[in-house]
Amino acid sequence: MRFHVLTLFPGMFEGPMSESIIARAQSQGLVEVNLHDIRDHARDKHRQVDDYGFGGGPGMVMKPAPIFEAVEHVKSSSSLAASTPVVLLSPQGKRLDQETVERFAEHTDLILICGRYEGVDERVRQHLATEEISIGDYVLAGGELAAMVVIDAVARLVPGVVGSAESPANDTFTTGLLQHPLYTRPTEYRDWNVPEVLLSGNHAEIDRWRRQEALRRTLIQRPDLLERISAGRLTDEDRRYLEELREG
Repeated sequence: MRFHVLTLFPGMFEGPMSESIIARAQSQGLVEVNLHDIRDHARDKHRQVDDYGFGGGPGMVMKPAPIFEAVEHVKSSSSLAASTPVVLLSPQGKRLDQETVERFAEHTDLILICGRYEGVDERVRQHLATEEISIGDYVLAGGELAAMVVIDAVARLVPGVVGSAESPANDTFTTGLLQHPLYTRPTEYRDWNVPEVLLSGNHAEIDRWRRQEALRRTLIQRPDLLERISAGRLTDEDRRYLEELREG
């Protein structure tokens, strides 16, 4: 999987992209993170990439030409498929969710445009980006942190990146439920004990406990997820347990 990041601040990626799972995935050749400075495609000696917005108003607007030419350069130099997503990171975009992450992971390449200042020229949104993504209902100084979130989420789904193939499949938002509680050694810490069922060795009972705890946690913390989960993903036992929780 190759990520092509268009940014005014490539140095922001040095730390996050050189640590942990992403660093290991790059060293193993499973993931590439290619950084492209948008200023390299500015047309004047001052490498200007922004200007005042027509019609007035606060803030500067990123010019269209450097962004268009940066994307065109990436496409031509990296032999990308015509279907490669060109994603603009923006507060106005569709909120990122696991379904979108899984769709991105089906591609071999992903182009990420990091907006800055007041925003980008509308022609980038209309005629260059294939979609616009936001990571939440808040405003960041720029799209760089949002791009890192996308890279981290998508890279986890690349085969071989995560040690256990089961981990991504059991993730919150992949299953539709929040994750069940997790415990490790010691079995007792400050008089707080690991639930006995997890020490029983009865895998059927452990699976049942984990499922019920995931249902309980989701009902309490994110009931909206239960409203969206498809009927086929809840068993009759799940429904009975949720009904007991609601009544209790």
